Amino acid sequence: MTDGVILFAHGSRDPLWHKPMEAVAAHIVQISPGKHVACAYLEISTPDLATATAGLVALGVQSIAVLPLFLGVGKHAREDLPHLVAGLKTTYPTIQFELRPAVGEDARLIHLLAEIALNGPID
Repeated sequence: MTDGVILFAHGSRDPLWHKPMEAVAAHIVQISPGKHVACAYLEISTPDLATATAGLVALGVQSIAVLPLFLGVGKHAREDLPHLVAGLKTTYPTIQFELRPAVGEDARLIHLLAEIALNGPID
């Protein structure tokens, strides 16, 4: 089964703001060649979730994991994103969607952030 990942973030008018999301996408492709990856944004930025999904579906992706790149689990992660994913499930009934927890809920990221706070970033 061909699968893909959508990295979902809030969005910004500042083009430099997108660089970390794009870096994560590039790293995924580097460590998992052949993995289809797209970035999508809730507002202000493009592409939106529907457009990113359509792009992956056009590539033949049959399973899509949506990863919210949010540290805090606010209204967007709790309410807006599940609603958007439910709409995608209706639009693409043959595609499997997995809405993953926000990255801020992952113990590995919490540990890494604590390490960075204590020791600074790796050069």
